[in-house]
Amino acid sequence: MRRVATVFGGAGFIGRQVVKRLARADYVVRIVTRDPEAARPLMTQGRVGQIVATRADVGDDAALARVVAGAEVVVNLIGTLAERKAGDFTRLQAELPGRIARAATAAGVRRLVHVSAIGADPAGPSRYARSKAAGEAAIRTAFPAAVILRPSIVFGPEDAFFNRFAAMARLPLLPLVCGDSRFQPVYVGDVADAVMAAIGREDAAGRIYELGGPRLARFRDLLGDILGWTRRRCRVVELPLGLARLQAWFCELLPNPPLTRDQLLLLQKDNVVAEGALGLADLGIAATPMEAVVPGYLARFRPGGGRRDAVATV
Repeated sequence: MRRVATVFGGAGFIGRQVVKRLARADYVVRIVTRDPEAARPLMTQGRVGQIVATRADVGDDAALARVVAGAEVVVNLIGTLAERKAGDFTRLQAELPGRIARAATAAGVRRLVHVSAIGADPAGPSRYARSKAAGEAAIRTAFPAAVILRPSIVFGPEDAFFNRFAAMARLPLLPLVCGDSRFQPVYVGDVADAVMAAIGREDAAGRIYELGGPRLARFRDLLGDILGWTRRRCRVVELPLGLARLQAWFCELLPNPPLTRDQLLLLQKDNVVAEGALGLADLGIAATPMEAVVPGYLARFRPGGGRRDAVATV
């Protein structure tokens, strides 16, 4: 019999890694995405017809029921760091997880895995954190055996954190906000492995896992690492909170703001695995160090695009 897995957001940064692993595990994979063309390259990761991309209106409960029908596994990866339009946090992060969970329960799905975020907090100062917490609560109500994964900043060749700051490091000045806030970056491959472990391990049912890498680092230290890995000498300038708030307000006028006032609230809190929380090790996964992965894909940001290094090694 075919084993079917439905992956919401399967064409995204984490989703692409999850889809590859599901295909290798012999699942038929349905990728639910607003842009099926973005998922087309993934179709070569499995047999003909094994990976299928489908467009579904996630605001329509009937559409959700159709895409989870017959699935053994459902994975939800949909989320957003900034609202493209008012109410996105509520629709996508607070309400949608519960609606997916209710559809999965009605369809008799065996395992539901929901990727949330460290910092999810019903009393948090940011709307992002509160919406993440509301989504988790809705899932646990509708599907108590769901596994919830909360990663810290996720790194990998296509990430939006290290690549963004490495690109900015080519400028004379690199702004820094909340430089003493701590992060625990986690490798995208480890997050995808955690999803697979959550699917396969019966002892994971109903649990929450916080996913962080082996190193805790202050924001300012991460920027220093980026400058070292890219061999850039731009000046890091720490902005006072008041000026950062003003900058974020202006950024919000842009189509894709690099910083919002809500993100600024998030930056004021540490983003690390809580003491005593279950983590990667409890899923049998050894965390991958940043130093083993990030310098390689940031080499293209070095002077000369890293070509000088390539010539020197020939």
